[in-house]
Amino acid sequence: MAYLKYLVFGVLFGFVLTKAEVISWFRIQEMFRFQSFHMYGVIGAAILVGMISVQIIKRFNVKDIHGDPISIPPKDSTQVYRYAIGGTIFGLGWALTGACPGPLFALLGSGLGIIIVPLVGALIGTFVYGALKDALPH
Repeated sequence: MAYLKYLVFGVLFGFVLTKAEVISWFRIQEMFRFQSFHMYGVIGAAILVGMISVQIIKRFNVKDIHGDPISIPPKDSTQVYRYAIGGTIFGLGWALTGACPGPLFALLGSGLGIIIVPLVGALIGTFVYGALKDALPH
């Protein structure tokens, strides 16, 4: 029962993703072919909301649900190549599958059975990362 609110929020978020067409393979392909602004607008809006949210957290010392202060450690800008490599791998996977990892469950819930392949791949990748996390450079 404690996790019911997360399930409800996740289902609602899945509906929003579906109705906004951001889980659509065709919309994703339009983005990678520079044929439509739709996905760039959604991503840009998400970045803007994220930037504003981080600034609110920093400026007003927002606390989490347990009352502990939220701290956002600074990024190590000398390691920018790692972000470029990771972003490239992420983007290639996104372009090849036509699916961002975020809405994989929404795609499965919408009846797209073939999405089980990238979903299983994402779960295996997450497991492998968890197993190798201590040996990887962070």
